[in-house]
Amino acid sequence: MERRTFLRAAAIGGSSAVLGGTLWRGAAYAAPAQPGAGPYGALGAADANGIRLPSGFTSRVIARSGQTVSGTSYAWHNAPDGGACYTDGTGWIYVSNSEINPSGGASAVKFSATGTITAAYRILSATRQNCAGGKTPWNTWLSCEEVDRGYVYETDPWGTKAAVRRDAMGRFKHEAAAADPVRKVLYLTEDVTDGCFYRFRPTNWGDLSSGTLEVLVAGTATSGPVTWSPVPDPTGATATRNQVSGAKRFNGGEGSHYADDTCWFTTKGDNRVWQYNAAAQTIELAYDDSLVTSGTAPLTGVDNVTGSDSGDLFVAEDGGTMDICLITPDDVVAPFLRIDGQSGSEITGPAFSPDGTRLYFSSQRGTSGSSSGGITYEVKGPFRA
Repeated sequence: MERRTFLRAAAIGGSSAVLGGTLWRGAAYAAPAQPGAGPYGALGAADANGIRLPSGFTSRVIARSGQTVSGTSYAWHNAPDGGACYTDGTGWIYVSNSEINPSGGASAVKFSATGTITAAYRILSATRQNCAGGKTPWNTWLSCEEVDRGYVYETDPWGTKAAVRRDAMGRFKHEAAAADPVRKVLYLTEDVTDGCFYRFRPTNWGDLSSGTLEVLVAGTATSGPVTWSPVPDPTGATATRNQVSGAKRFNGGEGSHYADDTCWFTTKGDNRVWQYNAAAQTIELAYDDSLVTSGTAPLTGVDNVTGSDSGDLFVAEDGGTMDICLITPDDVVAPFLRIDGQSGSEITGPAFSPDGTRLYFSSQRGTSGSSSGGITYEVKGPFRA
């Protein structure tokens, strides 16, 4: 999708916020019909699950940490984090990481064509602090360890094949992965304050057992052309981010999403959403809350990110006001939903069902503020096509 280099922000608290500065070039602001409302309208009162949604949308609880998933004998994991959905015949599967250390791993919930839960099971065990990850075009789930010299594990959402550790993808504090089938690479974020943005070039597309790990080189520039350089030692004996001169630093790499020649990724340390144009090999900012010149920043604590068929980005907040905000192709930033009463948590794992009518996500620590209090939700409604 094509995106301009400025954003118009629909503020949360009833006042509009105009993004200004050199990147936004004084863009005019067209206020939504209702204060704080994006394309789906204003948020309503909290429902029985404590979720505030636009009119026409409903929520349900899918799973709770430590409790048996409805209709199954499987107890859901603690601290649910990154996730993705997969087509399964006429139904689908939602996978979710567990960000605990030790014994993190990942689990899956299987749904029928009507959305009924039919199974839940473990797909990865005995790993450490599995935070985000990414879906591959060949329908596996890459589960990433957010620990020093952490690994990427390739897992089977159906739970029939054993998970495989993918050493060639590098050892660092992994966060998220996003596959680019055009250039046949996978983009990787690193969750440290001076982290980097990487891509992995498999020797053979569809086989992650070997390949080349590269790091983005751009110095201190926030926009413009970039290059890529091989990381000499992906094993991380010397930190991968310190091996290439001029590697661009990102303040706490978080979620990533690829669509239409662009990889979107977030950095929590400076509350930014970046866009890497893979066709042009350029980078620029898509959102930066420090450039909001009036009102309240509509999006804070940027974390996991996904996209819908309409081209909207859905960005989950780690803290903030516990929103999932959307950024539209016409540059409106507004809350899509908000979770009340869970300020000690964060929103994780947003992912759409294959038909685009259901959005899955978790509150990692729920109302208790503890990793054992995680709640995984589904929101259903008239999402834009």
